[in-house]
Amino acid sequence: MHLLNAQPGVVADGSEAIDLGQSPGQILFLSAADTDLSAVSAARANLGANFPSFRLANVMQLSHHMSVDLYCEKMVKHAKLVIVRLLGGVSYWQYGVEQISKICASKGSALAFLPGDDQPDEGLTSRSNLPSESCHRLWQYLVHGGSENAREFLNFASSILGGSEQWREPKPLLRAGLYWPGIEAVDLATISNNWVADAQVAAIVFYRAHLQSGNLKPILQLIKALEAEKLSPLPLFISSLKDPLSDKILQQIFADAPPQVILNTTGFSASTPGTAHVSSALEGCNCPVFQVILSGGSKEVWHKNTQGLSPRDIAMNVALPEVDGRIITRAISFKDLAKHDPLTEHSTVNYEPKRDRVQFVAKLAANWCRLSKTPTEERRIAIVLANYPNRDGRIGNGVGLDTPASVSHVINILAGEGYDIADPNLDGSQLIAKLLAGPTNAGVLGRKIEAVLPLEDYIRAFERIPAVTQRKIQERWGNPVNDSFFLSQKKSFAVPFFSCGKIVIGLQPARGYNIDPKSSYHDPDLPPPHGYLAFYFWLRDCFGAHAVIHFGKHGNLEWLPGKAIALSDACFPEAVFGPIPHLYPFIVNDPGEGAQAKRRTQAVIVDHLTPPLTRAEIYGPLAELEQLVDEYFDASGIDPERCDILSESIIEKSIELGISEECGISRDEEPSSALSKLDAYLCELKELQIRDGLHVFGQAPTDRQLTDLLVALARVPGANRQSLHRALASDLGLVGFDPLDCNMGEVWDGHKIDGIHIRTQGDLVEHIEDLASSLVSGNTQAPKEWKSSVKVLAEIDSSLRPAVTSSGSSEIHGLLSGLRGNFVLPGPSGAPSRGRPEVLPTGRNFYSVDTRAVPTPAAWTLGWKSAALIIERHAQDHGEWLKHVGLSVWGTSNMRTGGDDIAQALALLGVRPVWEPVSRRVTNFEIMPLDVLGRPRVDVTLRISGFFRDAFPAQIDLFDSAVRAVAKLEENAEDNPIAAAVKEEKRQMTQMGIDPKTADLRAGYRIFGSKPGAYGAGLQALIDECGWENSDDLAKAYIAWSSYAYGGGTSGVNAKGQFERRLKAIKAVLHNQDNREHDLLDSDDYYQFEGGMITAVEHTSGSKPVAYHNDHSRPENPKIRTLDEEIARTIRARGANPKWISGVMRHGYKGAFEIAATVDYLFAFAATAGAVKDRHFDLLFDAYIEDDEVLTFLKGSNADALVEIANRFLEALDRGLWQPKLNSAPATLMALTDRKAVGQGNKFDAKAPE
Repeated sequence: MHLLNAQPGVVADGSEAIDLGQSPGQILFLSAADTDLSAVSAARANLGANFPSFRLANVMQLSHHMSVDLYCEKMVKHAKLVIVRLLGGVSYWQYGVEQISKICASKGSALAFLPGDDQPDEGLTSRSNLPSESCHRLWQYLVHGGSENAREFLNFASSILGGSEQWREPKPLLRAGLYWPGIEAVDLATISNNWVADAQVAAIVFYRAHLQSGNLKPILQLIKALEAEKLSPLPLFISSLKDPLSDKILQQIFADAPPQVILNTTGFSASTPGTAHVSSALEGCNCPVFQVILSGGSKEVWHKNTQGLSPRDIAMNVALPEVDGRIITRAISFKDLAKHDPLTEHSTVNYEPKRDRVQFVAKLAANWCRLSKTPTEERRIAIVLANYPNRDGRIGNGVGLDTPASVSHVINILAGEGYDIADPNLDGSQLIAKLLAGPTNAGVLGRKIEAVLPLEDYIRAFERIPAVTQRKIQERWGNPVNDSFFLSQKKSFAVPFFSCGKIVIGLQPARGYNIDPKSSYHDPDLPPPHGYLAFYFWLRDCFGAHAVIHFGKHGNLEWLPGKAIALSDACFPEAVFGPIPHLYPFIVNDPGEGAQAKRRTQAVIVDHLTPPLTRAEIYGPLAELEQLVDEYFDASGIDPERCDILSESIIEKSIELGISEECGISRDEEPSSALSKLDAYLCELKELQIRDGLHVFGQAPTDRQLTDLLVALARVPGANRQSLHRALASDLGLVGFDPLDCNMGEVWDGHKIDGIHIRTQGDLVEHIEDLASSLVSGNTQAPKEWKSSVKVLAEIDSSLRPAVTSSGSSEIHGLLSGLRGNFVLPGPSGAPSRGRPEVLPTGRNFYSVDTRAVPTPAAWTLGWKSAALIIERHAQDHGEWLKHVGLSVWGTSNMRTGGDDIAQALALLGVRPVWEPVSRRVTNFEIMPLDVLGRPRVDVTLRISGFFRDAFPAQIDLFDSAVRAVAKLEENAEDNPIAAAVKEEKRQMTQMGIDPKTADLRAGYRIFGSKPGAYGAGLQALIDECGWENSDDLAKAYIAWSSYAYGGGTSGVNAKGQFERRLKAIKAVLHNQDNREHDLLDSDDYYQFEGGMITAVEHTSGSKPVAYHNDHSRPENPKIRTLDEEIARTIRARGANPKWISGVMRHGYKGAFEIAATVDYLFAFAATAGAVKDRHFDLLFDAYIEDDEVLTFLKGSNADALVEIANRFLEALDRGLWQPKLNSAPATLMALTDRKAVGQGNKFDAKAPE
């Protein structure tokens, strides 16, 4: 919708306006390409004094609107001809395009807008007022490039003004070709004469424009660095990867000289996100393709800035190249001013290489070559498993993955491929036993030590890392001999690896927060301890790994402190890991955290399936309740007396189970109404999607698990596919009924279905689910007249089923390809059950989104709906408008959804994004009028994750700009609490003597996150290591880790006072869950961010906020629930459900791990949010401890996890978070541990029990 009365807004990045300081010229030429400007500047120097006055400018210097206004006033108004070349179209410089067009139209000046690449852009060129033929000619001079075309470009421009210069038509030049320093006419034979015999070929691909402008320093240094690594450089220039002729020339050259690695320095991608993959000459070589970054910023800015790259560089040189499957490396050069040209009044730019960054990239390329060259049986591969929390019951953390079984399966496959494997039949249980026999993060003493790193070797390696990094480690951790992994008698570090032939398997050490959680919780950028470095030094120097596999989402290496991207040698991920080939099996639905590994540790992702999904169904007392409810409704109207007896029994039982509170039954509610609510709630629980076990890497689901997963994937409509369930409803003649969005408890008054009596819409949904399962499994055939269903079922069989069933073999193929040093095909990422079947098959190097298009129109639609529903729900429950909220925003979920959270936040503000019509990139925003909103604006404070900060700088600017624009509106305080709050805070600060500009900046802060270079919310170590006394400790930790302000030109300034002020005002905490492939008891992130904000609000304000945990898993129909409601649903549908428990029990050790994690995260929500009832602990206690079968499983499969579960329950007792229904519970739990007493004096000074 376009709002005629909407107020346009401007996205600002907080930068200062720039005055270029030029005098007016008759001809102005603006471009974003320094190569254009350098070439034209050089050509102008040879044209003499009589040439019209000519000025050059880089549009990147005119990003600020005031800069544009200054330039237009001082330059454009006085020019006779303005030529603007823009890369990316109008959306990249919309304000500039609009203002220049306006002035040229009013002054009658000639104007030409030209595309920044060799692809036509009608949306841009149509803004010109020159004849299209003239615009095309000007464009072609620049497209073909070179000094001669630059001269003719100037001559033709002069002729437009009536100058006497003679001009020639653009001269096509070679689109692509070979290059070698100092040789003009070069061929392959000439280049190969410079190669070392038998050295592997490393192709370097760079833009032809760099050759034409002489900006070749980075390429020359890269050639030398590759030669120093004993590789044979093959430099090639191209006009563009999207140019068919360039691609064809590359194919021809590569056919004659096949490279083993390709180092690509060009930007963008051959493929377009969201469309079919386009193969190019680069991937046709079946070798790794590295993205080598020529930064558009200066070295000084890069050095000081933890972000590493500008938003433009991230899009051009990172996010889009990932779409082509490139391995992200480092920025090897930065722009530096060369000299000032008095004729054009412009300083040309040189690309200055940074030697150590060039060397890192060359070593990385050489190591991949070494991997591919090494015979299979000689390859040394390290497999690293995560171990957090730092307990022996939680080894092999991998979300949705049976990590031990997956590693076992991979080892068996590798043995079959010829790798030197000592025990190819090692199963998952044996693997865990070997790891537990050695050192773990839980302890070293008494363990079997297979690998050690002598102290002198450690010191030698330690001294190789930058001095600043050494100093940080020494200042925090002191002498290495004090490390917990150091063995005094052996004067060596214990290294948690065991050997399996030439494969080693190890446990990644802890970050260090476990060592002293109470003193380190305030240290978001804690350096890793000595033992951590020793682990990777041994792996690199002693073992000599050809490649490292970090197995499963996710480890901690990629989250170490340092730059977000384009790392320096002082950044901890690089200092620790170095230039090692890196493969990373990773769940397909988590693009954000996978991207972190790609961008900070040069990982090649090999994505894997999510766990199989299934319906929760009904069990135990819930099934008994459902049966009683059915009896009640069957008897209604026939046997009133029996109905009274049944209703009394049902309500009494529902109160006893706590169900009545969960489904909102009031004490004085009429029985029929109460039972309808109960019936609907039970139906909803039954239809919830839960996981049925775990995924094993390299194995696709079969039989019932395959059927259930296919039904889950077909339930939600896709981009070009109807929902199977809606198709069935249509074919069954259920007019107006939507099985994906209905009131489960509402009576069905329609006809019988297949001869079956249907009482409620919930019964109808269940019937459709059963029918879908029967049809997908092949047990039932759809009648031919069911045209909609037949079509969807055909699509399932032709595309969806093969995509799922081939995923297992595809995952193995992807991993083996990487280990051979081959190219791993790219693929999209996302939640397949959210209508994204295109992410299958797995086994690919997934990519994320084009961040320039976030939030997408689809995300905005969902965000708008969700915002309206939240406001409506709050008004209904609390009788007032919601005015101040806090929202956690994660990078990975916004990558997965295209920006649901940001869209929702903007909608709450009353602000709508504006998209460029063709590219759909977000260009600006518009403020919606109050009469359209129909309610007050909401003051939204964002707590962004560290990855969101790194990946979405443009969205930070978008939201910050929207907040500041809304704060300037002249609206009353009731309608605009943001403006009122900002005005009052500014008043208070100016009274304190703070200057108005600073006060305005600080009062507008609404985006907070981790310290620059750090990640997380600070609660995990405190919870895991029992390092807190009361909830105030948790609140203080959350605040300490979250108080860094972003936006308004601020990049992580400590703003604790402003953050506490925002927290104090918050009335509701929001968190959105975008899929059902996981839940809030699956990950520590939920309690850290959501629970952390809740306890911080309560700590600062003295009152507990409302917490909404919203379900966005079906984009068309967002659901608003409180956190208490979501926890209750999750416990009943998944945590205590025998169906889920039996599913994880198939996975032995890792299944017990999952059970322990559920208890951990429930406890953490009780500690932080107070959203857990006694009955929820009771349900898990009964399911895990009181059930003999489950208890026996835990004892036999993972005894450590059982002890950890018992200790966590006991801690809940000690802290007063749980009052069990069974008096025997404490003694039962103590018998499972070595604890002697519990609950004596409430030793933790905890909250009172409910």
